[in-house]
Amino acid sequence: MTGGTYNRTYTNTGSGPTGEADPATVSSFQLDKYLVTVGRFRRYVNYLTGSMGAPPVNGSGKHTHLNGKLGVANSASAGTYETGWDATDWNQYIATGPSAVNTWDANLACDSSFASWTNAQGSQETLPVNCVNWYEAYAFCIWDGGFLPSEAEWEYAAAGGSEEQEYPWGSTDPGTASQYAIYDCYYPDGTGTCGGVRNIAPVGTATLGAARWGQMDMAGEMLEWNLDWYATYVDSCIDCAYVSPVFYRVIRGGTFHDDTSDLLPPYRDDGYPILRYDDIGFRCARTP
Repeated sequence: MTGGTYNRTYTNTGSGPTGEADPATVSSFQLDKYLVTVGRFRRYVNYLTGSMGAPPVNGSGKHTHLNGKLGVANSASAGTYETGWDATDWNQYIATGPSAVNTWDANLACDSSFASWTNAQGSQETLPVNCVNWYEAYAFCIWDGGFLPSEAEWEYAAAGGSEEQEYPWGSTDPGTASQYAIYDCYYPDGTGTCGGVRNIAPVGTATLGAARWGQMDMAGEMLEWNLDWYATYVDSCIDCAYVSPVFYRVIRGGTFHDDTSDLLPPYRDDGYPILRYDDIGFRCARTP
């Protein structure tokens, strides 16, 4: 998608953005159309638990197309940049080798009712994977040839860039028929009753909910891990991310069980990076 400038903070009730603040500029980049599915993540687990499986290489996973290959600028400290994968501290979170099969199966079953992972390939391969912590999400994207999007990049795609839309698809009310978003447990029958993994839809089910550049499920379905640590915005932001450690990582996008307030592109939330949640997944970004 073509980069540009937009406001990270705004309100839009269908008549255009107001209350604009916290401008950010992002360069062109690619963002995956879909959340990472169980099937895609299974291929990564199969790699890791094979004889050649290994965590990412130290320093990998940076936005190498930016700032002379230094990556995104660190908004928390002028003149510094993202560091990429920290093999010394983070390899411990990526289980490898044949003996790790049971570890992965146990970790990805973080909730007996809502975990989308199954120990063997089955009917849930097209569901978004959940119960993946931040380190595993980042490592997958590196293995898959990409990186985690910065918070500014993620919202740029969800907001439609400078259009700063009410929802990723525009201003149509999402309704209860799961056409625009998977939220509030309306999937699959419109009742709004939460009953387990049945409330999580195959990625791309909400066909009318495509964002400006074609990404699906940018609102609802799963919150998504972003690169940044969760902190107050720093202005101005030009190809920036908050990469100085604080306590939580940024998550964006709303969930299959939350209401419409979480579907709005400026909505922010946070998650402890080592923990697993039944309502957090991820998608990868890539060089343009």
